[in-house]
Amino acid sequence: MAATRNPLRMDLDELLPRRADDPLVLLTKQDLDPLSVDELNARIAVLDSEIARTRGKIEGAVNHLASAEALFKH
Repeated sequence: MAATRNPLRMDLDELLPRRADDPLVLLTKQDLDPLSVDELNARIAVLDSEIARTRGKIEGAVNHLASAEALFKH
């Protein structure tokens, strides 16, 4: 029987760091079955917060780069 491939999993695997001990890799491999609904909701809240923090970092980096480019154009 041929194994079915999950295209989403493949995309995540390509995006994740290569080190097996990387926290993102460990996070995506964590078994969610033992967690309660409250624990899953808490996990989502923490992940949402981390996404917002990461987006803020990206925005800061983009703004910094734009400022540097503007400075050197003059």
